[in-house]
Amino acid sequence: MEEVTFDSDLIHSILKRFWTLRALERQNFEAANDAPDSEVGVGTSKKNRTTSANTNALKLTCELLRIFITEAVQRAAAIAEAEGASQIEPTHLEIILPQLLLDF
Repeated sequence: MEEVTFDSDLIHSILKRFWTLRALERQNFEAANDAPDSEVGVGTSKKNRTTSANTNALKLTCELLRIFITEAVQRAAAIAEAEGASQIEPTHLEIILPQLLLDF
């Protein structure tokens, strides 16, 4: 049985949105500070390059997110069960989050 994972098109759209916002922030910062373009190579600059992700990178990102969220839910469920709660509350996630981030 194949495990359900995130839709790679959705993850790609989220990443593209993030990259676009970062590019706009960088452009606004450079315009405000009148900073010269930092040359990356001959005839290219950060402004001219587009950020993209190949198919394998998207699949890996989807799998990493699936594992991360599964682990978060399992750890939060263990805390909720130890406290006698029948549902996972935001406080349970707050308890497990620091160690979870260190583990990943």
